[in-house]
Amino acid sequence: MEPNSLDELYQIYVQDIYIYLRSLCHDHHLAEDLMQETFYRAYLYLENCPEDKIKPWLFRVAYNAFVDDMRKAKRSIITDADYFNKLVHPDTTEGTLLRQERLEEVALSVDQLPERQRHALLLHEVHGMSYFEASEIMAIGLSQYKILVFRARQTLREVEWRRNGNE
Repeated sequence: MEPNSLDELYQIYVQDIYIYLRSLCHDHHLAEDLMQETFYRAYLYLENCPEDKIKPWLFRVAYNAFVDDMRKAKRSIITDADYFNKLVHPDTTEGTLLRQERLEEVALSVDQLPERQRHALLLHEVHGMSYFEASEIMAIGLSQYKILVFRARQTLREVEWRRNGNE
């Protein structure tokens, strides 16, 4: 029996898709969510599928929905069940203001660095690039990149030292 609409497609294959997804994820609620995602994707792309290949195509769509969900879950996994209890509680308003002032001072100091030093420091410290990656981005040698970062840090330490009244 060939389905004529998404409703018929759903009625014919819903159980098979649910059982398949349940066997993949071992979670009733997740299997239901993935099943809904599968039929949503099917709705979007059904016209691209030949009628004689609907069932295998639906299973492929279900598998892709499962894989996408697993990838998303990997990126946001919490490794410790007590994670939220360990989070630091918000500081007082005074502490927040002092920290904000300090960040503004640091930002001003970084802005005053020579452009190449600033660029080198931001790539590593703010954007988390390795020295090698950052040196490639800047199209300079690794040793030259390390010198730029060293000089930027040295300049920031001197500015901080002067700011604290040690001129």
